[in-house]
Amino acid sequence: MTAADRRLPVTLLDKDGVSLTVDDAIATVTLTNPAKRNAQSPALWRALAEAGSLLPGSVRIVVLRAEGVSFSAGLDRQAFTPEGFEGEPSFPDMARRPDPELDAIIAAYQDAFTWWRRNDIVSIAAVHGHAIGAGFQLALACDLRVCAEDAQFAMRETSLGLVPDLTGTHPLVGLVGYARALEICATGRFVHAEEAERTGLANLVVPAAELDGAVQDLAAALLAAPRDAVVETKALLRGAADRTYDEQRAAERAAQARRIRDLAGLAD
Repeated sequence: MTAADRRLPVTLLDKDGVSLTVDDAIATVTLTNPAKRNAQSPALWRALAEAGSLLPGSVRIVVLRAEGVSFSAGLDRQAFTPEGFEGEPSFPDMARRPDPELDAIIAAYQDAFTWWRRNDIVSIAAVHGHAIGAGFQLALACDLRVCAEDAQFAMRETSLGLVPDLTGTHPLVGLVGYARALEICATGRFVHAEEAERTGLANLVVPAAELDGAVQDLAAALLAAPRDAVVETKALLRGAADRTYDEQRAAERAAQARRIRDLAGLAD
């Protein structure tokens, strides 16, 4: 195949600090507001949620990366001003809403963080520089994290009188355990790349210049296995924590039976 025969990546979204490009089985979501260190806002969250809804069925791997010196500095500080973001409910306005309305607002924000763990894709966060607060939680939303040596994570919500509410608490506890997760969140301290790798928060740490290449290598390794086998395996692993040992054994048997029938051409 010549270079001319190869399809170029297709851009499906480019707005509000988020771009989505698709190159066959690999989609890349890029945070594109380096001037503000990829600080996050409701508009950015809506764009991230839209990116998830736009993924073609051919996509197997989604890479999350960021432009500039930081992965994401967290929530845009404009959120803490009395007026907040233009056209969005401010914190004072949100505080006056009835509980069901406030819950719905936060749930809509969370939509940007929930689709990354869908069973039909494997998501990889390529993290460099600071990943703070909402940035930390966005990295945690992904299945895997490849980090540059300068990566620094911090959960700063509690220092602002808030709690982490963008789906990050569940994966954080699953990765590092309750006690360490509590200490990280309650103190707001930095977790540097070396500690992230040692505690399981990062799958791999590489020099900054090698980050893109390491992510590409991991994506290629994930694509080497048949798609359905990866999908079934991911579903098994995601559900393991909620099942007993015997329930997990049964789930393994059912999944394997589906794979055997599929390979034999006898799937339902």
